[in-house]
Amino acid sequence: MSDVFNSRQIIHVDMDAFYASVEQRDDPSLQGRPVVVGGKPDRRGVVSAASYEARQAGIHSAMPLTEAYRRCPKAVFLPVNGKKYWQVSQEIRDVFLTYTPLVEPISIDEAFLDVTDSIRLFGSASEIAREIKERIKNEINLIASIGVASNKFLAKISSDLEKPNGFVVVNPDRVQEFLDPLSVERIWGVGDKMAERLHGLNIHTICELRQIEQDYLTHIFGTWGNQIYALARGIDDRPVVSEKEAKSIGRETTFDDDLADREVLGTILLELACDIAQSLRKEQMKGKTVTLKVRYSDFRTISRSHTLNKATNLEDIIYQEACQLLQEVSLKQAIRLIGITLHHLIRQDEVQLALFDEPEKKRERLVKVIDSIKEKYGDSSITRARLLH
Repeated sequence: MSDVFNSRQIIHVDMDAFYASVEQRDDPSLQGRPVVVGGKPDRRGVVSAASYEARQAGIHSAMPLTEAYRRCPKAVFLPVNGKKYWQVSQEIRDVFLTYTPLVEPISIDEAFLDVTDSIRLFGSASEIAREIKERIKNEINLIASIGVASNKFLAKISSDLEKPNGFVVVNPDRVQEFLDPLSVERIWGVGDKMAERLHGLNIHTICELRQIEQDYLTHIFGTWGNQIYALARGIDDRPVVSEKEAKSIGRETTFDDDLADREVLGTILLELACDIAQSLRKEQMKGKTVTLKVRYSDFRTISRSHTLNKATNLEDIIYQEACQLLQEVSLKQAIRLIGITLHHLIRQDEVQLALFDEPEKKRERLVKVIDSIKEKYGDSSITRARLLH
């Protein structure tokens, strides 16, 4: 790595069982009980989040709710309250922004922070991370796991190592010592299928992977071989890009178990669309091109895009476009990741609506009214259901 990348100070913050933890925080009677967020267990749908008590029963995200109920009938099943979780996420993000403007949200419950230029004001990266962790606990009453390292890959791995309530700092002079004992599954993108192929080559740890020549990995895995070769050495040169600087805003989710059910995937797309739309409105931005990303179990990744006539920041439009794009995707093979990205961003005040665009104007006014009602009367006063086609 170059000195530039070695000198970076990156923090990865990952909220522990975020949706379920928010519900347990707001209802003390749920503390210590298995909580499943996703909907009623007798309806079609998947688990959006599970408390650690529920995870002990084998429940995980993207699991069908019926299976979650079979594994733990005593669990408390709650609907997804997207607006509430998003508002809490904004409170957490406000904490981040007091230390650095370079905040890159990966999802509603995790983000990267580049604090390289903040050290002179706030102390070392580990001191900043510790203070962020304590503020989230004291001011928002939630628990975060945090990793600190010289790049995004290492910070992400370290935040996950001691969950829940983890705090891991990777010494830049001991990166290989940190990585070598870890299983290859810790590398980004190495799911069950990829791990099975690596195990077939007698590669189980990052140390064993590091012994393999780059040309051989490329021959076996294509361009992905180059990536895992670099990651096994702790090399990741990607910068942290804040939403204000970004030319696109996207959200994606990786499943614990591969999925091929279009209705279940549609439910997940709605959550992603709501998160993107709320982020756009917060930044007073709109986007014109919707891209759907799908990654199959063999790590083959495809995308489908459609450019709208007018830029938007409305979740129903983003969601409907994503669902249309999903219809173009084959699900003969199950997928392990799905995501939505909005490209070609412009500032909201640059968008000119024609006089006959009254339906969109009404929807934008309705969104503002809904937001103001929830701020005044609480998040549960109005809820969004999945749109029907």
